[in-house]
Amino acid sequence: MATETPTDLLDVLIIGAGISGIGAAHYLTTELPEKTFAILESRHTAGGTWDLFKYPGIRSDSDLHTFGFEFKPWTDKQAIADAPRILDYLHEAIDDDQLADKITYHRRAVSADWHTDEAAWHVTVRRTDDDAAAEPEIIKARWIFAGTGYYDYEQGFSPDFPGRERFTGQIVHPQHWPEDLDYRGKRVVVIGSGATAVTLVPSMTDQAEHVTMLQRTPTYVIPLPREDAIANAMKKVLGPRRGYRLSREKNILQQRVVFELCQRFPRLARRVIRGTNKAMLGKDFPLDPHFNPPYNPWDQRLCVVPNGDMFTALRRGAASIVTDRIASFTETGILLESGAELAADIIVTATGLNLQMFGGMTFARDGVDVDLTDSVSYRGMMLSGLPNFAMAIGYTNSSWTLKVDMLCQYFVRMLAHMDRNGYTSVEAVPDPAMELRPLLDFGAGYVQRALDGLPKQGVVDPWKMSMSVYADVRLIRRGPVDDEFLHYARVSEPSLV
Repeated sequence: MATETPTDLLDVLIIGAGISGIGAAHYLTTELPEKTFAILESRHTAGGTWDLFKYPGIRSDSDLHTFGFEFKPWTDKQAIADAPRILDYLHEAIDDDQLADKITYHRRAVSADWHTDEAAWHVTVRRTDDDAAAEPEIIKARWIFAGTGYYDYEQGFSPDFPGRERFTGQIVHPQHWPEDLDYRGKRVVVIGSGATAVTLVPSMTDQAEHVTMLQRTPTYVIPLPREDAIANAMKKVLGPRRGYRLSREKNILQQRVVFELCQRFPRLARRVIRGTNKAMLGKDFPLDPHFNPPYNPWDQRLCVVPNGDMFTALRRGAASIVTDRIASFTETGILLESGAELAADIIVTATGLNLQMFGGMTFARDGVDVDLTDSVSYRGMMLSGLPNFAMAIGYTNSSWTLKVDMLCQYFVRMLAHMDRNGYTSVEAVPDPAMELRPLLDFGAGYVQRALDGLPKQGVVDPWKMSMSVYADVRLIRRGPVDDEFLHYARVSEPSLV
């Protein structure tokens, strides 16, 4: 049986101490300092993705001038930055706002029940440390802010490869990378073609005998400088804050122009990308089929390689790329459908993520379960059917944090509006006749596998999941907090019993 915590009713319970949770805590601290809040983190430390993954070379695939927070300049010279630098930045943000005492580690929110008579959530929380068998706690909060991302932290996606049990070497998933993995002088096969695979391949060539990237479907791969010379010059000349702001605006525009050009002129974009690949690899390297995706640019996310490191590894022969399908694992490697066999001592299954909304939390209203697949996203921040609930889902076609910053700003504006008018709850209510679509309009496999279990989005604003920074400046940053779809209510004397 769950036990109630002795703490008072919180104004906001933040779930997750990664980028989104830290961002929400900053805006609450600076804009609404009278609000009480706490942060629950299921792991032993803050940082989310950037602490969870330990594989060689892990880095951002967006530049840190846009992936960083709007309120905290990124001052490091690296623009495509490695995980330790990003973690340092996040811990600095925690220190800047004195958030350390607000975070409770080894706590997972497993369920939440909205009590209408109290205008409060009752959140059931379990421990994830050595006391995991302890009785769960109940935390009461006016609001829940879910900064959990949208993938399963416990288990990555790994297909059921035939003959897997026969392989006598080591099989590793990047989400569960052994810190003591010794791949010196080993033959490594990395299965996959996404951001993780193109990061691992060049990063492992310094010690491995040879690294092979085995892909079923090619991906668009583009080189970018690890350091942004223009941004670094602007920060040096104009100072860190102004230089960062201008660098951020420059890169937002650059990202949007590339995306729009790819969407409007896919054939031209394909030619440009393939031409760049050819220039990086040399005239004798065959682009087909290895760099010839069957879809248009930005139907799935482009893969970035800093300073063209993967192309360098391929060109000097330290790595190779094979495009084929797996027939089965063997004792010594992988048998391909073409009949060829790849010898391997270590197989890395960089095959993607499993989507999981809100860390697997379940929701109820007054004891009645809420089916999230019936919910509709409002401004990408709220869900119909869940009062006083906010979430943070960033962009799939740009830097995640660009949207999170705006969502957090909208969130604190809404809380301030409620305080001014004496409201204790708010719920987004859509037109029941509105046409609905999947929540995420993105072709990546990890998204497509999970769509049936996700909430929905509408086809008109403010129910669409916008993927444009410029549209969201209007819809979110400057959007109204009192439109016809938001139903506010008051409870005069909420009970704490």
